[in-house]
Amino acid sequence: MILAGVALVALLAWTALYTVPSDSVAVVQRFGRYLKDVPSGLHLKLPMGIDAATIVPVKRQLKQEFGFTTPGAADPYQSPQLQEATRETQMVTGDLNAALVEWVVQYRISDPVKFLFEVREPSGTLRSVSESVMREVVGDRTVDEVITIGRQEIESEALTKMQALSTKYAMGISIDQVQLKNINPPEPVQESFNEVNQAQQEKEKLINEARRDYNRVIPLAEGEKDQRIREADGYRLKRVNEAEGDAARFSALLAEYSNAPEVTRRRIYIETLQKIMPGLRSKIIVDEQTRSILPLLNLDSQMEKKP
Repeated sequence: MILAGVALVALLAWTALYTVPSDSVAVVQRFGRYLKDVPSGLHLKLPMGIDAATIVPVKRQLKQEFGFTTPGAADPYQSPQLQEATRETQMVTGDLNAALVEWVVQYRISDPVKFLFEVREPSGTLRSVSESVMREVVGDRTVDEVITIGRQEIESEALTKMQALSTKYAMGISIDQVQLKNINPPEPVQESFNEVNQAQQEKEKLINEARRDYNRVIPLAEGEKDQRIREADGYRLKRVNEAEGDAARFSALLAEYSNAPEVTRRRIYIETLQKIMPGLRSKIIVDEQTRSILPLLNLDSQMEKKP
């Protein structure tokens, strides 16, 4: 009897005590009916199956993968089934081209009560919602946008639409991020697509090189042009100022000449001689009153010519 009592007490304690991890809450049900949410820590409940506590990781970021599988995943809805991995990535773009799209959805459980009771298999429903939305978003774009320039826009639009459907279906899920992974054309045309992609990259490379040369040559030519213009403006101002100075000097000289013509004429004559005379090697000064000039025989020059 004592052993039976001890066993009964141990069974009651085992079924009455439970621990909630720090990143989770426990949803307590009494005879299957929702009772309350319990935060993390050690708690008691009615034993023997009267109360049932379901642990829900509300603070943990969960994810679902489409088109590939991460080894060791504990969540059965995280990775696709083996026969579904290829099918769910096959999509048709808006320009009727085929593409293989792989993506990841990261989400959290925002409302554990709705997550447990409002929708049957909410994780499986989220996979269906994600695939439906991704096919819709990819189907509205060309294959070039899907593979190259439109990835960020696709991720943003898919996130918005997935969250809207999750709220509409009361799934109790908050989607944090939608991230595109590998996007490739189907295998039969992958080699041709790679050639086209390489040609596109070569085109972009040549365009960038041409822009680089343009940015190097044009500013240099613009600088030389501006320098030539400034030099021309400087020369123009110099010539104008010199001409204005010469005109002002001539006007001043004319005014002085008008006041004393003989003095001014003589001063101009003397100044001119001062400029000319230093450059002359031989100078002959003749008196204006002399009637005739005696011929000069340069004996020194004649002696130098003799052998």
